[in-house]
Amino acid sequence: MKIGRSVAMSVAILAAHPLRTLLSLLGVTVGVGVIVLIVSIGDGMREEIKDIFRTMGTDLVIIRAGEFRSFHGRAHQTSQVATLKIDDAEAIREECPGLKGVAPAFSRPNTLRHASLATMTSVEAANPEGLAVRSIKAAKGRVYDWKEDRAKRRVVVLGATVEKNLFEPGVDPLGQTVNIGRLPFTVIGIAEEKGTDDNGNDLDDIAYVPLDTGLKRLFHVTYLQTIYLQGEDETGLVPVEECAAAVLRKRHRLKEGEDDDFTIQNQATLLETSLETSGSTTDLVVGVAGISLVVAGIGILAVMLMSVRERRWEIGLRRAVGARQRDILYQFLMEATLLSVAGGVLGLALGFVAVEVTNKEGWARAVFSEPAALYSTAFSIVVGVVFGIYPAVKASKMEPIDALRAE
Repeated sequence: MKIGRSVAMSVAILAAHPLRTLLSLLGVTVGVGVIVLIVSIGDGMREEIKDIFRTMGTDLVIIRAGEFRSFHGRAHQTSQVATLKIDDAEAIREECPGLKGVAPAFSRPNTLRHASLATMTSVEAANPEGLAVRSIKAAKGRVYDWKEDRAKRRVVVLGATVEKNLFEPGVDPLGQTVNIGRLPFTVIGIAEEKGTDDNGNDLDDIAYVPLDTGLKRLFHVTYLQTIYLQGEDETGLVPVEECAAAVLRKRHRLKEGEDDDFTIQNQATLLETSLETSGSTTDLVVGVAGISLVVAGIGILAVMLMSVRERRWEIGLRRAVGARQRDILYQFLMEATLLSVAGGVLGLALGFVAVEVTNKEGWARAVFSEPAALYSTAFSIVVGVVFGIYPAVKASKMEPIDALRAE
């Protein structure tokens, strides 16, 4: 039988049963559409994660005082110590090669007030090098300099979220005085927006003050919470991490086998881990959606078996007038293939529309995945063919006399 004639006949037969055909298409369409959408959202999430780490700096090694452990993808501090000092940062600078910058820092939540407005935010004490290492720049005004840091000037750079919480729309914050705790600080700049980190924390809900000002005039501490180390590039962070750990263990007189009183995080490694976690989650959801395609294939199997039963007289008649077994086989296999192809194409269109709507409505960031579209459509066709084989074989093996007598 010619392919064109077989296709035309299959289309006519499927069109003769619109409800049954529609239900068969629906499973395949939804399955393909969901896979395309989920993978596209997963790709969008990975791009967001990369953007976040680019904002924070992928060439950073972060040393934190105390022990941090990851629970459900979030870092939680399990112990606090006061052993991390500015001298530790200077020792690492002197002894560890491959460093572009070393930036000590200390942060603590505090209340900021301006006029009748107040907000609780994180106040971070960092020197100008610390701002540069983490690419913290001023969108308005300026950041403080070394002279202001050494003089312990009470100046502050506000994050965008803090500005919104403290100042009415239209009010210029530059030059205004805000109270951090009981101390007045002059606003000299508004930091560029950075969004959220991979834990969902708002990186703009923070205020920056000079390091010496923060340690000696605001927090009254002599220790640090964090030291940021900037490597030459993200590929050379492991030696920096190992060297810094060795320096700190020596300076803190930690014996072999004794737990560290600090935690070192490699941003490049964290990025890789975050991407792997995101990919695993996407793969899990795609696997569930793939099962829905298999279920849709079972639906095609049921429809084709029903079709074989209803068309026994047609099969017997065609065999009686000379149709071969393979003609019957191809005919029914063509119908199953058309169902899966049509469902795959409709699912591809559904997925594309879903991605566009998701981006437009701002529900999530989705990057249309061409490989997902290709593989899910191909898988749907394979599923249709595989589940169409048994009904096609059953139809082709019918004896003409038995088929005609059944009618």
